[in-house]
Amino acid sequence: MRLDKYLKVSRLIKRRTVANDACSAGRVTVNGKTAKAGTDVKPGDEIRIQFGNKEAAVEVLRVEETVKKDQAAELYKYI
Repeated sequence: MRLDKYLKVSRLIKRRTVANDACSAGRVTVNGKTAKAGTDVKPGDEIRIQFGNKEAAVEVLRVEETVKKDQAAELYKYI
């Protein structure tokens, strides 16, 4: 699955366009490498997102096309 879509489906970032912008600005890394919006994401990958002064680091547990809001947190775990 594309990185921008995964960030939206998992609710780490609320909208896909915002996820695209974050990737374009170089604020998202996958497995330690700066990632573009089209980067392929699979279970076991580590995603780090820079939110201003804060950073969120998560490990991908599952990849699903759609998921309900209350189950979105089951797609990843914080590191």
